[in-house]
Amino acid sequence: MNRVAAAVIIKDGNVLIARRKDGEPHAGYWEFPGGKVEEAESPQECLERELIEELGLLVRAGKIIAESEDHSEHGTFTILAIEAELLSGEVTLTVHDRMEWVNIKDLPGYRLAPADKALAEKIRDLSEEHGTPLKI
Repeated sequence: MNRVAAAVIIKDGNVLIARRKDGEPHAGYWEFPGGKVEEAESPQECLERELIEELGLLVRAGKIIAESEDHSEHGTFTILAIEAELLSGEVTLTVHDRMEWVNIKDLPGYRLAPADKALAEKIRDLSEEHGTPLKI
């Protein structure tokens, strides 16, 4: 099965999400940014590579905190939500047209991609277990 690494970056109690631009798969949907894990690559290595490529952000990827599955016309994917620490970089949007820092409780108000919606619920539950703001 294909795997996708998705970044959960928390700053000041908010989580980073980005909206896929027109012409991209899932255009118009918000997601936790990341990408497909390549062969011989760990999910953490993938996440660090993808965030540089897609957003120009240098991150340190940590542990997997949640999973969901996506069944679409593009195939079946396991989405791995990975905690990530933002180290540096200026945002450059390539496959997205917007990005926002969103309070975890406000995520249901965004048009999230189906797999990301499931991740958002799991991340919200983690946040409630650990208190707000989320401390991963």
